[in-house]
Amino acid sequence: MYLMATYRIEGGAPLSGTIRASGAKNAATKQIVAALLTDEEVVLHNVPRIGDVAITADVCRALGAEVEWSGESSVRVRAANLRTVDVPVAFSGLNRIPVLLFGPLLHRHGRASVPLVGGDDIGARPIDFHVDNLRRLGATVELEGATWRAQARRLKGTLIDLPYPSVGATESVLLASCLAEGRTVIRNAAVEPEIVDLILLLQKMGALIAVEVDRTIVVEGVGRLRGAEHRILADRIEVASFAAAAVATDGDIFIEGAEQGAIMAFLNALRRVGGEFDVRADGIRFYRGGELTAVALETDVHPGFATDWQQPFVVLLTQAAGLSVIHETVYERRFGYTAELRRMGATIEIYNTCLGAKACRYRFGDHPHSALIQGPTPLRGTGMQIPDLRAGFSYLIAALVARGPSLVDGAHYVERGYSSIPEKITRLGGRCELV
Repeated sequence: MYLMATYRIEGGAPLSGTIRASGAKNAATKQIVAALLTDEEVVLHNVPRIGDVAITADVCRALGAEVEWSGESSVRVRAANLRTVDVPVAFSGLNRIPVLLFGPLLHRHGRASVPLVGGDDIGARPIDFHVDNLRRLGATVELEGATWRAQARRLKGTLIDLPYPSVGATESVLLASCLAEGRTVIRNAAVEPEIVDLILLLQKMGALIAVEVDRTIVVEGVGRLRGAEHRILADRIEVASFAAAAVATDGDIFIEGAEQGAIMAFLNALRRVGGEFDVRADGIRFYRGGELTAVALETDVHPGFATDWQQPFVVLLTQAAGLSVIHETVYERRFGYTAELRRMGATIEIYNTCLGAKACRYRFGDHPHSALIQGPTPLRGTGMQIPDLRAGFSYLIAALVARGPSLVDGAHYVERGYSSIPEKITRLGGRCELV
């Protein structure tokens, strides 16, 4: 799962049929980490078999936890005997999960050693928020070479004002504060569905956490957490990615397990561009409702249009008539993948200015965070190198839309976040194979 891989895709065929949504990557990885907060067994269901889950499981095993698959999509975590507080340097740069281990390790052993983290190159994602918040909770945190070292006898609740509703920072505080002494108030918190799902698991484990209406989360520290069993929500990013593929290829896909409430902003944008959907009790059907037309949209934190929906939507907009505008407000370098789309025949221009209805936090920086997409343009197959996870799936959609074959290198990036991609595409009538 860590090896380089290549997909060969023959485009030009509409995607039609039924697939089942996998469990959410951004929930599963964090909930495996949350299981380290107790010495009792935590059982998670609907866990996707993807690269980031495998990496997270390996990190936890390296610390002494038992992480075992049960059946196709259930994972049992037993962390009764954590034997070390040192996250191995070998996991530095693979993803950003290690920084979330501070809280569990400080609660279990009073110390933690975490290497510098990595992840996709989509913009600056420093861990300043994480470190500052740990210090506010009473930990001593220092950077020694390429390793962060933290100590605390017991973390203590405090008021934390996040300068931006960062998903990672919110998760980090949740994991650090649920066993802290006293009350922790997180203001300007992220409230993505995956964060709410993490809170649901922690509540089952015995945590006291309230989500207020104004992006405030209040955590009342408890003395201990217990084991629990929890089913992870469907992956809204995967659902939106395949929905965009259905409309872009003029196909018709039913996604079992897709949840309307988690993708409301995406559904609105899809309908505006000319896509259509039918919500059913067991999932959502996606198809083209008529001629595709240009739209303008901005990414934002939940409940806005998610930044991880942007890349597949850009590919869809290459097939829409007119001039579309996308303003990326979450990450400042998330349009690098468009160079490959231009080589395939797309007409896309990138700008450093805010081309949306509102000025964003990058308005005074020299960051390429707005895009104009002129369509419709035919795409032609080519060779591509995937730079990161979400851009990777957009390349797969582009290759499926294009005429002729494409060789997409770096498929391991996609497999970090999407399960059984060649199998799902083949099931839908697409031509995709691992070579």
